[in-house]
Amino acid sequence: MTALSPLLRQATPVVAERGEGPYLFGADGRRYLDFTAGIGVTSTGHCHPKVVAAAQEQVGKLIHGQYTTVMHEPLRQLVAALGEVLPPKLDSLFFMNSGSEAVEAALRLARMGTGRPNVIVCQGGFHGRTVAAASMTTSGTRFRAGFAPLMAGVHVTPFPTAFRYGWDEETATRFALKEFDYLLQTQTAPNDTAAVIVEPVLGEGGYIPANTAFMQGLRERADRHGFLLVLDEVQTGVGRTGRFWGHDHFGVEPDILITAKGIASGFPISGIAASEALMRKAWPGSQGGTYGANAVACAAAVATLEVVREEKLVHNAEQMGQRLRAGLESVAADHPTIGDVRGLGLMLGSEFVDADGEPDGKTALRVQQAAVGEGLLLLLCGAANNVVRMIPALVVDENVIDEGLRAWRAAVEAGTSEA
Repeated sequence: MTALSPLLRQATPVVAERGEGPYLFGADGRRYLDFTAGIGVTSTGHCHPKVVAAAQEQVGKLIHGQYTTVMHEPLRQLVAALGEVLPPKLDSLFFMNSGSEAVEAALRLARMGTGRPNVIVCQGGFHGRTVAAASMTTSGTRFRAGFAPLMAGVHVTPFPTAFRYGWDEETATRFALKEFDYLLQTQTAPNDTAAVIVEPVLGEGGYIPANTAFMQGLRERADRHGFLLVLDEVQTGVGRTGRFWGHDHFGVEPDILITAKGIASGFPISGIAASEALMRKAWPGSQGGTYGANAVACAAAVATLEVVREEKLVHNAEQMGQRLRAGLESVAADHPTIGDVRGLGLMLGSEFVDADGEPDGKTALRVQQAAVGEGLLLLLCGAANNVVRMIPALVVDENVIDEGLRAWRAAVEAGTSEA
């Protein structure tokens, strides 16, 4: 009898039969509040009527038109729609299927565009599981162990993870930028460095936001030394952080932007954006793929962007994120095992620690599992899996947030009482 790989363990026991807005409905007859959103994918909620209608209509007209063979209208529409939300200088797009593919495409473009071999990534970053993407991933050894040798030319610099260091943010930032400069002096010379690749908020690394001083420091160094700033917005893009792009919080613009996840409400599509001048430096044949810019996925992405704009979901993510964070901080104030609450918009994490301030993955797991019993679906992240993250659909309202917070408080009380 065949079965899924035993390595594919579900974070919850729920067998989902259907979804609607921020909810999933299980085969057990229960309704669950989904604060995972398919790992930040179902940005407009499950089965948003406008996205469903767009996909259904497109399925009846053209499912697949391979975009280096023929052009199709949903792709034209998607390019135009993204042009309204991207930084103006990022006027050229290349589409793929997954975040990992987009990261590798960005890496390839950076190396070809600069003629330089090396890239710098931040400690705690997650960029994917394919070989090059995993080589740039340092959020946990589970993503990169067991299939060495990995890709050469990757150098790791600190991220301003103030809570882990036990410092204030200013001190952590000053340290991170100083170590970045030292890296350029000791491991990868500036004229050997193609790019620095960074997430505006560490995702798998523990939902740790960057800050203005750090991001502007990277931008200044990229400009001074002639390498590229590549921003991995796979998880932070399309309104997730309360701005359309995560980098909008920090007053910087990237040379290459990577997007995926929430851009199509659950349909697989990803992409990179760069200036046309930079994109032209890619070598012939270096961009392509069978399923990239699938017609149905493009139609869903166009509809998603329309919903985000029409329903003002970026603003909603900011407002509901503030409400959610206030509630999480209230729970943390009553439970010392939650050492930190952090994030931006509707991308928030609660970090569990023991009495000595060390990562407490066991308690985090108990709380996450207890939340299922309260009808709330959550995921873990962080190197020690001790951060419980909340990434609800951007369509949540005050009632949904309050429902989630009630379930969260009950789950924390249940999970911590077992310790």
